[in-house]
Amino acid sequence: MSTPLHPSGITRREALGWGTAAAAALVLGLDGVRSEASGEQGVQPEAFVPSGWIRIERDGRVVLTIGRSEMGQGVRTALAMILAEELGADWRQVSVVQALPSPAFQNLGTFGSRSIRQLWMPLRQAGAAAREMLRAAAASRWGVALETIQADAGWMVHGPTGRRLRYGSLVALAAQQPVPASPPLKDPSTFSHVGRPTRRLDAPDIVTGRARYSADVRVPGMRRAVIVRCPVFGGTLRRWSGARAERIAGVRVLPVPSGLAVVGPDTWSVLRAREQVEVEWDPGPHGGFDTQRYWTQLEEAARTPSVAVRETPGFAAAETRASSQVSAEYRLPFQAHAPLEPLNAVAHVRRDGCEIWAGTQDPNEVQRQAAQALGLPLERVKVNVTLMGGGFGRRGSPDFVLEAVEVSRAIGAPAQVLWTREDDTQHDRYHAANLHLLRASLDAGGGIASWSHTIVGPGRGPTLIHQVNGAHDLPYRVPEMRIGFREVPTHLPLGAWRGIQMVNNLGARECFLDEVAHRLGKDPYQLRLGLLADAPEIEGGREGARVRPQRLAEVLRIAASHAGWGSPLPPGHGRGISAGVYDGFTYVAEVAEVSVLPPEGLRVRRVVCAVDCGRVVNPLTVEGQVEGAVIWALSALRSQITLRDGRVEQSTYRDFPVARLSEIPTIETHIVSSEEPPVGIGEPVVPMLMPAVLNAIFAATGQRIRRLPLPDRWT
Repeated sequence: MSTPLHPSGITRREALGWGTAAAAALVLGLDGVRSEASGEQGVQPEAFVPSGWIRIERDGRVVLTIGRSEMGQGVRTALAMILAEELGADWRQVSVVQALPSPAFQNLGTFGSRSIRQLWMPLRQAGAAAREMLRAAAASRWGVALETIQADAGWMVHGPTGRRLRYGSLVALAAQQPVPASPPLKDPSTFSHVGRPTRRLDAPDIVTGRARYSADVRVPGMRRAVIVRCPVFGGTLRRWSGARAERIAGVRVLPVPSGLAVVGPDTWSVLRAREQVEVEWDPGPHGGFDTQRYWTQLEEAARTPSVAVRETPGFAAAETRASSQVSAEYRLPFQAHAPLEPLNAVAHVRRDGCEIWAGTQDPNEVQRQAAQALGLPLERVKVNVTLMGGGFGRRGSPDFVLEAVEVSRAIGAPAQVLWTREDDTQHDRYHAANLHLLRASLDAGGGIASWSHTIVGPGRGPTLIHQVNGAHDLPYRVPEMRIGFREVPTHLPLGAWRGIQMVNNLGARECFLDEVAHRLGKDPYQLRLGLLADAPEIEGGREGARVRPQRLAEVLRIAASHAGWGSPLPPGHGRGISAGVYDGFTYVAEVAEVSVLPPEGLRVRRVVCAVDCGRVVNPLTVEGQVEGAVIWALSALRSQITLRDGRVEQSTYRDFPVARLSEIPTIETHIVSSEEPPVGIGEPVVPMLMPAVLNAIFAATGQRIRRLPLPDRWT
C-alpha cells in the first residue's frame, strides 16, 4: 500500500508519481528511486518522464498530468501553473492531460475545495525534482558546476557563458540522473506563473466545441439508454410491459437494478419509447412521505433534547442571569444540484474488463464500485474522466455511472445512459433541509452574554462536527455558548452540495447575528468587528484548522469599505453583510445591496466579496469562482425541493428555477494579498451570500425573512 505523505491524504506515490515513456523513459518506483528504464537497450528516450505528473518531449513540449476533475472551476490550469512554476517551463509549450485511476493516482477525488490546498506542495516538489534533474543533465553535458546552471522558461542556462540548452535536448541525460529526495523550492518572490492572471488552457477547446464531455463519447456499437425509475424513493417494481415501447425500431426494454432500461439506437427513439412503457410500482413504506409533515416532525423533535457538540461550562448560568433574550427559528429547504449538463455516462463491459467514460468527481470510487459490481480486479476497469458541465458535489456519487455499467452488462454492448432534466431533479442526492433554533442572552451592558444554536434535521457525514459545521466554529467572542444537533432521519438520498452544511448553518447564524445587532441598536458591521477584536483562535471546520479572527476582521473591513457601508441609499434599497471562515481555511466577507420596489419586487443589485484564500495561484480562477458561487447561491434563494405522496414535485428549471442572466447583479471580487499557503475558493463564497441578501432585505423593508425560498411577490 502507498504510504501517506501528509494528512491531506495525498500518497507518496501520487506526490512523486511514476510513469513510462513511449520508448525508454524514467520510471519512478514507490520510494521515488529510479528503476530500470523501459524500452530496448540503447534506444534514445522519446521523452523525459520524471514522475507521473510530468512528461517532457524531445521537441520541448511539456505535458502535465492533472489529478483533479474539471467541471468549470479552472482547476486544471491552476494546478498546471504550480507544476510549471517549479519546473521552470515555457507556458507556451505546456499542455495538460487528465489523470486516470491507477496505482500512481489513487486519490483523484475533486470536492471540498481541497484541490489547490492538498496539491500545492506535492506538485511543487514534483516540478522541482524534474527541474533539478534537468539542471544536473545540463551540468553534465557542459562539464560545469551545478550551481552555475539556472532554469529559464524551458531552457537551461549556463550563467558564466550564457550558453543555453532546451529542455527537450536534455531528455536522455535527464533520465539518467538520480531523483533528488528534497529538491529546493523556488523563492515565491521569483514566481513567474503563480499569482499572475492566466487564461485557461482548455478554454479554446471548450468555446469552439472541440472539448469532449461524456455525452460526446461515441464507441463502435454503442447503444443509447434511459431509465424508468420508481418515482418514490425506496419503491420497487411490481409489474411491467415493454411491448408498446418495443414497437419503435431497435428498442428493447429490460430490468436493471435502478429500474427499467429502455435501450435503442438513438436518444430520440429511447425517449419516445420510455413514454410507452407500461409499469406499476409498489411505493413501499415511503409512499406517503410529505414535506409538510416532515417539517412537523422537525418541529416536534426541536422540543426534545439535542446533543451538545460544543458547550461552555457557564452557559446555563449565563442564560439564567440574562436581562433579556432574542430568539428566532430559521427553516431552510431541501435543494437539488441542477447542473447545466444532466448526468450521463458511457460504459463498455466485456468478459475480461470494463471501460468507462464519465464526468465524475470521484473516478477512484467509480472504478472501485464498478469492479466490485462486475467481480473484476481493479486494474481491469478503466475510467476515462471527461469534462463536466457542472458538478457541485452531485457527480461525486457513482450511481449514475454504475447505471451505464449495468446496462452495458445486460445488453452485451457499449451503452450510454442519459438523464433528462426531469431525471436529474427528481432522482438527485439532495441537500438536507433543516430547522435552526437560535437564542442569544443579552447582558445589562448591551452585550451578548450567551449564544445558543440548535440544528434539527437529517444527519450527513461521519461525525457530529459535519452536522454543525459553520455553527460550532463561531469566530466571534461570545462568553458562553451551546451548539447542539438533533437528528431526524429521512429516507431521501442526501449528498454533498456546494458549500455543504455550512450553507444552512452559517447562513442562519449570520442572519441571527443581524437580528441581535438590531435588538442592541448596533450597526451589524460594527458589531461583528467588535466581536472579532479580541476573539481567541478556535478550531474550525472538519479538519481542525485554526480560525484566526483577525483575518476575518480584515476581509470584513475590505468588503464594507468597497461596498460603501454606511453611505446613504435611496428608499427601498438596503445593504446586508455576512462573514465566515470556510472549514477553518478560507476567510470571506460579503456585502449585498438590494432593492425592493414595485413593480419588479426584489432585485439583488450588487454583491461585494472580499476573500482571503492564502497565496493565489491564478487570480482569474479566483474571480471566476467567486462569481459562479454568488450566482449559484442566488439561485438557491428561489428554489426548493418538496415531496407529496413520496414524489418530488419539481421537475425542470421551470419549477426549480436558477438565476437568469437578467437577474445577475454586479459582482466585485477583492482578493487579500497573502503569503499563507493557498486554500480553496470553489465553495467558501456560497454560504455568505444568503445571509447577506436576507439581511439587506431587512435593511430595505424592515421585513425579516426566516424561511426559504423567497416569496414570489412582495407586499
